[in-house]
Amino acid sequence: MTLSRRTMLGGMGAAFAAARSVRLSAAEPTAYPAPTREAMLPVPGGRVYVRVNDDLRGPRPPLVIVHGGPGGTHGSYLPALALAGERAVILYDQLDSGRSDWPQDPANWTVTRFVDELEAVRTGLGVPRWHVCGHSWGGTIALEYGARHMRGTADPLAALVLASPLISTRSWIADADALRATLPQATRGVLAACETPTPPAAAICDAATEQFYARFNRRGRPSPAMTAYQRTQAGRGFDARLYEAMWGKSEFSATGRLRDYDGEPLLDRLDGTRTLFLVGQYDEARPATAALFADRVTGADYGVVPGAAHSLFTDRPAETVAMLRGFLARHDPPAGR
Repeated sequence: MTLSRRTMLGGMGAAFAAARSVRLSAAEPTAYPAPTREAMLPVPGGRVYVRVNDDLRGPRPPLVIVHGGPGGTHGSYLPALALAGERAVILYDQLDSGRSDWPQDPANWTVTRFVDELEAVRTGLGVPRWHVCGHSWGGTIALEYGARHMRGTADPLAALVLASPLISTRSWIADADALRATLPQATRGVLAACETPTPPAAAICDAATEQFYARFNRRGRPSPAMTAYQRTQAGRGFDARLYEAMWGKSEFSATGRLRDYDGEPLLDRLDGTRTLFLVGQYDEARPATAALFADRVTGADYGVVPGAAHSLFTDRPAETVAMLRGFLARHDPPAGR
């Protein structure tokens, strides 16, 4: 059964209540489980680190999470491991991030290559069909992947989740401008000055940017277990050089390779009957904008994680996992097939 957006939004109360009742186990574990399998898989340009929890040959298609950035790591998505036991969960670091190879070759830093990389992970693991969830910049990769594969003859996608996605740079900057306008006037003035040729000191710009982040990027704190994992298992961590080359030095203006990115025409190529747009209530990828994108994909589902900003899995891990669980289950093959 496919739920309409209205049904989905109106019917999540029970799921949220259930999520709260298990919040300690789902959101704040004392430690994350060791991976069932780890690998360095060959992809275009190098090798990427992949970890898997649960059996890839299980009865339900696995879920792969595509992390944000560009330049982020898989460590921000550890709460999704709560789904292991129901299905395999695949987390990986994109090339030049985290525990993957760092060739630092700008020729690798294209949207097309990152999409090819995702497909190389699938084939490298021998997965015939999977669910793909892309978050933020990972949502760009997931959008492109869905547009490439959803209507093909050998469709590897069971379902697609576009979580707080970058669909087009134009819309992203428009959202950022709209949210900046809600900040105190003094903060807006500092942020504007920070984009001039003679900006204030870095500490002043960082403090003003943090006011934006605290409202719209991350409202929660990583659990002690996530912090410990990031400290010991993140490899080389975030790649600032990749971020600046792809996006720029400021969250509020794009000067890198993504400055003219427009994935909006790709929305017409998605199969809405198995696509979910998911955002946080206070997301910098504004819910109103995501709803407009969802409206352009016939039959797509749309959900808002209450209380979350952009960092869904950190801000409201139990609620985010609950929404994913329900959506993915509706798009699993019938039992016995």
